[in-house]
Amino acid sequence: MSAFETRIAILRNKARALWREAKSSLLAALFFALIVTTAALFAEWRGAVDANDTIEALREGRDVAVDANGRPEAILARVAFLAARSEVDRARALVEALDRSGSVEARARGHYLLANALLRKAFDHIERSQLEAANPFVNLAKREYRRALQLAPDYWDAKFNLDVAARLVRDFPDFERKSGDELSADPKKLWTDIPGKPKGLP
Repeated sequence: MSAFETRIAILRNKARALWREAKSSLLAALFFALIVTTAALFAEWRGAVDANDTIEALREGRDVAVDANGRPEAILARVAFLAARSEVDRARALVEALDRSGSVEARARGHYLLANALLRKAFDHIERSQLEAANPFVNLAKREYRRALQLAPDYWDAKFNLDVAARLVRDFPDFERKSGDELSADPKKLWTDIPGKPKGLP
């Protein structure tokens, strides 16, 4: 074998050795990436299962806490639970969390549910002739319905209930005033014009 052929053989052997080392490193990297991906997929699946369990529990009326940084669908279910029980302050905090991480649809739904809770409080005060106490709830409900409609302009239930709140302002003009004057409208006249109490769920 000539010197040239010997040199070629040496280079070939070195190349084979380098390839074996590189192949081992590549296989190790691929194996590690597979482990990381599998762990991430499992965590995502586990999170989805936990969120579904939480949503189901809330729908059944069980008071289950939800992390404000958790999955948006679980937060929305918690908002619905709290809004149905008129816990507007706690519901509002979660609606704000939805605004940071939820989809447009979830955010619109959250504002709508909060608005319904506020408007129900206004109706409760009106039925007891506590008109001044109803004032802030009417205006807050209108604001939340408008926020829902900014996010989802075709949200029919939000449009309908915003109209209900607007009719309250029409029948009780002092709702728009900041003075402490006594409101003089007759709350019984409301029911002849308003198409109904807030629609939708809850």
